[in-house]
Amino acid sequence: MVRVEQDARAVLASSFGSAASAYAEHRPDYAPAAVRWALEAGGGRRVLDLGAGTGKLTGTLVALDVDVVAVEPDPAMVAELRRVLPGVRALAGSAEAIPLPDASVDVVVAGNALHWFDMAVAGPEIARVLAPGGVLAGLWNVLDDRVDWVEALEQVAGSAAIGPRDTLGNWRAATAGLHLPDAGVAARFGSPEQAEFPHGQRRTAESLVATLATRAGVLVLPEQRRRATLGRIRDFLTARPETGSGEFTLPLLTGVLRVRPV
Repeated sequence: MVRVEQDARAVLASSFGSAASAYAEHRPDYAPAAVRWALEAGGGRRVLDLGAGTGKLTGTLVALDVDVVAVEPDPAMVAELRRVLPGVRALAGSAEAIPLPDASVDVVVAGNALHWFDMAVAGPEIARVLAPGGVLAGLWNVLDDRVDWVEALEQVAGSAAIGPRDTLGNWRAATAGLHLPDAGVAARFGSPEQAEFPHGQRRTAESLVATLATRAGVLVLPEQRRRATLGRIRDFLTARPETGSGEFTLPLLTGVLRVRPV
């Protein structure tokens, strides 16, 4: 059963490269206040963006004027990151095999990526590259389902488009244990600190459909089900007064979890 779950996670985690350009165009960035909070306990400016994708978090880090290196396993995502942020050092690699020396960064951040890591392997690797006093911080953009129409959208869209980590309650549950599979690995890190920050993304009905189309659960759907899911979402958005006419702000929260190796 565990192997089946691991295989399913691997399929989902590897799905984004096929939509790298759409991901870069439509996924939201991260609340700057959340990123500052993630960094402030690290005691330095050397930051590793791990599982960087197309650079959504990397761009916010650059704007905060830190020394950032991005590591991403998918070649298509790396190529898109290099196109969008040509001044950033971007390396092919993974959380389980980080191509950096020991104690070479002050903070490791992961934007909507920590849940894909095999922390039994990645945990020691992250601890290896962190300098003494360093911090690991996971960030997640989640839909703010305290807003009525967002809660209704989640019900209409279903788990493939929204996913179990995209509601605030499930984000808290998913991050509470840092996704660590056993106490031996969990003991490498101290108790987590959590915070959340308001965020938003300007969207239209059509561009929000395009955003949800980049979710892993949608990317791996058979084409007929994928079209049906996105059509159902489009119908909902065009019928709602909040989203049916022109641009609107999609209510988001950027949630952060940060821990220190021990």
